[in-house]
Amino acid sequence: MVPTMVLVADDSHDAQRTEGLRDLADAVARRDEVPVVPAFGPGPEVAATVDAVEGPLVVVPAFLAGGDLASAELFAGLDLDGRFDACATAPLGAVPSIVADLARRLAEAGWRQGDGVVLAADGTPAQDERRQVAAVARMLSRRVQSPVQVGYLSAWAPSVSDAVARLRRNGRPRVAVAAWQLVDGAERERLGDLGATAVTAPLGSASIVVDTLLAQHRAATARLAA
Repeated sequence: MVPTMVLVADDSHDAQRTEGLRDLADAVARRDEVPVVPAFGPGPEVAATVDAVEGPLVVVPAFLAGGDLASAELFAGLDLDGRFDACATAPLGAVPSIVADLARRLAEAGWRQGDGVVLAADGTPAQDERRQVAAVARMLSRRVQSPVQVGYLSAWAPSVSDAVARLRRNGRPRVAVAAWQLVDGAERERLGDLGATAVTAPLGSASIVVDTLLAQHRAATARLAA
Protein backbone atom coordinates (compact mmCIF):
# COMPACT_ATOMS: atom_id res chain seq x y z
CA MET A 1 0.00 0.00 0.00
CA VAL A 2 1.39 3.40 -0.99
CA PRO A 3 1.52 5.72 2.04
CA THR A 4 -0.57 8.86 1.84
CA MET A 5 1.39 12.08 1.50
CA VAL A 6 0.00 14.61 3.97
CA LEU A 7 1.20 18.09 3.01
CA VAL A 8 1.39 20.35 6.06
CA ALA A 9 1.58 24.15 6.34
CA ASP A 10 0.05 26.98 8.35
CA ASP A 11 -2.08 29.27 6.21
CA SER A 12 -4.10 30.74 9.08
CA HIS A 13 -2.18 34.05 9.20
CA ASP A 14 -2.19 34.81 5.49
CA ALA A 15 -5.14 34.29 3.17
CA GLN A 16 -2.91 34.79 0.12
CA ARG A 17 -1.03 31.59 0.91
CA THR A 18 -4.04 29.30 0.64
CA GLU A 19 -4.29 29.34 -3.15
CA GLY A 20 -0.57 28.67 -3.60
CA LEU A 21 -0.63 25.77 -1.17
CA ARG A 22 -3.66 24.25 -2.89
CA ASP A 23 -1.94 24.59 -6.26
CA LEU A 24 1.09 22.76 -4.86
CA ALA A 25 -1.06 19.93 -3.49
CA ASP A 26 -2.87 19.65 -6.83
CA ALA A 27 0.44 19.56 -8.73
CA VAL A 28 1.69 16.66 -6.59
CA ALA A 29 -1.61 14.81 -6.90
CA ARG A 30 -1.59 15.18 -10.71
CA ARG A 31 1.55 13.04 -10.85
CA ASP A 32 -0.68 10.17 -9.72
CA GLU A 33 2.16 8.54 -7.76
CA VAL A 34 0.74 8.84 -4.26
CA PRO A 35 -2.52 9.73 -2.53
CA VAL A 36 -2.29 13.36 -1.37
CA VAL A 37 -4.10 14.95 1.56
CA PRO A 38 -3.63 18.71 2.13
CA ALA A 39 -3.45 19.73 5.80
CA PHE A 40 -3.38 23.52 5.76
CA GLY A 41 -4.61 25.79 8.51
CA PRO A 42 -3.99 26.54 12.19
CA GLY A 43 -2.35 23.91 14.40
CA PRO A 44 -5.48 22.20 15.81
CA GLU A 45 -7.04 21.83 12.36
CA VAL A 46 -3.85 20.44 10.85
CA ALA A 47 -3.40 17.98 13.73
CA ALA A 48 -7.01 16.81 13.35
CA THR A 49 -6.53 16.28 9.59
CA VAL A 50 -3.34 14.27 10.15
CA ASP A 51 -5.01 12.16 12.86
CA ALA A 52 -7.94 11.39 10.56
CA VAL A 53 -5.76 9.90 7.81
CA GLU A 54 -5.55 6.12 7.96
CA GLY A 55 -2.00 4.81 7.73
CA PRO A 56 0.46 4.37 6.36
CA LEU A 57 1.23 8.04 5.86
CA VAL A 58 4.15 10.40 5.35
CA VAL A 59 3.84 13.94 6.71
CA VAL A 60 5.62 16.33 4.33
CA PRO A 61 6.28 20.02 5.08
CA ALA A 62 4.80 22.30 2.42
CA PHE A 63 7.39 24.97 3.23
CA LEU A 64 11.12 25.59 2.94
CA ALA A 65 13.62 25.22 5.78
CA GLY A 66 13.83 28.65 7.37
CA GLY A 67 11.25 29.98 4.93
CA ASP A 68 8.08 29.93 7.01
CA LEU A 69 8.20 30.55 10.76
CA ALA A 70 4.53 29.83 11.45
CA SER A 71 4.54 26.54 9.53
CA ALA A 72 7.80 25.43 11.16
CA GLU A 73 6.31 25.98 14.62
CA LEU A 74 3.14 24.10 13.62
CA PHE A 75 5.14 21.22 12.16
CA ALA A 76 7.32 20.92 15.27
CA GLY A 77 4.18 20.58 17.37
CA LEU A 78 2.75 17.60 15.47
CA ASP A 79 2.85 14.38 17.49
CA LEU A 80 3.39 11.18 15.51
CA ASP A 81 5.01 9.21 18.34
CA GLY A 82 1.96 7.01 18.84
CA ARG A 83 1.76 5.99 15.19
CA PHE A 84 3.94 3.15 13.97
CA ASP A 85 2.51 3.66 10.48
CA ALA A 86 3.61 7.29 10.09
CA CYS A 87 6.77 9.29 9.65
CA ALA A 88 7.73 12.83 8.68
CA THR A 89 10.23 14.30 6.24
CA ALA A 90 12.36 17.41 6.72
CA PRO A 91 11.44 20.67 4.99
CA LEU A 92 13.11 21.30 1.65
CA GLY A 93 16.48 22.99 2.05
CA ALA A 94 19.82 23.13 0.26
CA VAL A 95 18.85 20.91 -2.68
CA PRO A 96 21.13 21.70 -5.66
CA SER A 97 18.35 21.49 -8.24
CA ILE A 98 16.13 23.84 -6.21
CA VAL A 99 18.96 26.34 -5.77
CA ALA A 100 19.58 26.15 -9.52
CA ASP A 101 15.93 26.99 -10.11
CA LEU A 102 16.25 29.93 -7.71
CA ALA A 103 19.23 31.22 -9.70
CA ARG A 104 17.19 30.94 -12.90
CA ARG A 105 14.38 32.93 -11.29
CA LEU A 106 16.86 35.66 -10.33
CA ALA A 107 17.88 36.08 -13.97
CA GLU A 108 14.26 36.12 -15.09
CA ALA A 109 13.45 38.81 -12.49
CA GLY A 110 16.17 41.15 -13.78
CA TRP A 111 19.35 40.20 -11.90
CA ARG A 112 22.55 40.80 -13.89
CA GLN A 113 26.06 39.48 -13.42
CA GLY A 114 27.78 41.58 -10.75
CA ASP A 115 24.59 42.50 -8.89
CA GLY A 116 24.46 41.82 -5.19
CA VAL A 117 21.96 39.21 -3.99
CA VAL A 118 20.00 38.90 -0.75
CA LEU A 119 18.44 35.56 0.13
CA ALA A 120 15.24 36.56 1.94
CA ALA A 121 14.16 33.91 4.46
CA ASP A 122 11.55 34.02 7.20
CA GLY A 123 13.66 32.41 9.93
CA THR A 124 12.91 29.91 12.69
CA PRO A 125 14.52 29.12 16.05
CA ALA A 126 15.67 25.72 14.74
CA GLN A 127 19.43 25.61 14.25
CA ASP A 128 19.19 22.97 11.52
CA GLU A 129 16.94 25.22 9.46
CA ARG A 130 19.33 28.13 10.00
CA ARG A 131 22.19 25.98 8.70
CA GLN A 132 20.09 25.04 5.68
CA VAL A 133 19.48 28.72 4.86
CA ALA A 134 23.22 29.45 5.15
CA ALA A 135 23.97 26.48 2.86
CA VAL A 136 21.46 27.73 0.28
CA ALA A 137 23.13 31.16 0.33
CA ARG A 138 26.57 29.60 -0.25
CA MET A 139 25.29 27.42 -3.09
CA LEU A 140 23.47 30.34 -4.70
CA SER A 141 26.56 32.54 -4.42
CA ARG A 142 28.63 29.96 -6.28
CA ARG A 143 26.00 29.68 -9.00
CA VAL A 144 25.63 33.40 -9.65
CA GLN A 145 29.29 34.22 -8.85
CA SER A 146 28.21 37.14 -6.71
CA PRO A 147 28.01 37.84 -2.97
CA VAL A 148 24.81 36.57 -1.34
CA GLN A 149 23.76 38.03 1.99
CA VAL A 150 21.04 36.37 4.06
CA GLY A 151 18.26 38.62 5.34
CA TYR A 152 15.32 37.65 7.55
CA LEU A 153 11.71 38.73 7.62
CA SER A 154 10.51 37.50 11.01
CA ALA A 155 13.36 36.09 13.08
CA TRP A 156 17.09 36.53 13.54
CA ALA A 157 19.25 39.33 12.15
CA PRO A 158 20.06 40.96 9.83
CA SER A 159 16.74 41.97 8.38
CA VAL A 160 16.27 41.82 4.62
CA SER A 161 16.42 45.63 4.42
CA ASP A 162 19.66 45.67 6.44
CA ALA A 163 21.19 43.05 4.14
CA VAL A 164 20.25 45.08 1.05
CA ALA A 165 21.74 48.22 2.60
CA ARG A 166 24.96 46.41 3.52
CA LEU A 167 25.53 45.24 -0.05
CA ARG A 168 24.95 48.75 -1.36
CA ARG A 169 27.42 50.19 1.13
CA ASN A 170 29.92 47.61 -0.11
CA GLY A 171 29.74 48.84 -3.68
CA ARG A 172 26.78 46.89 -5.05
CA PRO A 173 24.24 49.56 -6.13
CA ARG A 174 22.10 46.94 -7.82
CA VAL A 175 20.76 44.33 -5.41
CA ALA A 176 18.33 41.53 -6.23
CA VAL A 177 16.28 39.66 -3.65
CA ALA A 178 15.91 35.89 -3.97
CA ALA A 179 12.75 35.01 -2.06
CA TRP A 180 13.28 31.78 -0.11
CA GLN A 181 9.56 31.08 -0.13
CA LEU A 182 7.55 28.17 -1.44
CA VAL A 183 4.26 30.03 -1.97
CA ASP A 184 3.16 33.63 -2.27
CA GLY A 185 1.97 35.58 0.73
CA ALA A 186 1.92 38.94 2.47
CA GLU A 187 5.72 38.93 2.72
CA ARG A 188 5.86 39.35 -1.06
CA GLU A 189 4.52 42.89 -0.68
CA ARG A 190 7.07 43.59 2.06
CA LEU A 191 9.90 42.48 -0.23
CA GLY A 192 8.53 44.63 -3.03
CA ASP A 193 8.71 47.72 -0.81
CA LEU A 194 12.50 47.44 -0.38
CA GLY A 195 13.34 49.14 -3.65
CA ALA A 196 15.50 46.22 -4.74
CA THR A 197 16.52 45.84 -8.38
CA ALA A 198 14.56 42.58 -8.66
CA VAL A 199 12.57 40.19 -6.47
CA THR A 200 12.03 36.57 -7.46
CA ALA A 201 8.68 34.82 -7.42
CA PRO A 202 8.23 31.99 -4.88
CA LEU A 203 9.20 28.50 -6.05
CA GLY A 204 5.57 27.39 -5.98
CA SER A 205 4.52 24.20 -7.73
CA ALA A 206 7.52 24.09 -10.08
CA SER A 207 8.34 20.64 -11.44
CA ILE A 208 11.59 20.49 -9.47
CA VAL A 209 9.71 21.13 -6.22
CA VAL A 210 7.17 18.42 -6.97
CA ASP A 211 9.96 16.03 -8.00
CA THR A 212 11.80 16.63 -4.73
CA LEU A 213 8.71 16.22 -2.56
CA LEU A 214 7.96 12.90 -4.26
CA ALA A 215 11.59 11.80 -3.81
CA GLN A 216 11.31 12.59 -0.10
CA HIS A 217 8.11 10.56 0.05
CA ARG A 218 9.79 7.57 -1.60
CA ALA A 219 12.67 7.70 0.89
CA ALA A 220 10.24 7.90 3.81
CA THR A 221 8.23 4.99 2.40
CA ALA A 222 11.38 2.89 2.44
CA ARG A 223 11.93 3.80 6.11
CA LEU A 224 8.38 2.78 6.99
CA ALA A 225 8.83 -0.57 5.25
CA ALA A 226 12.17 -1.34 6.97
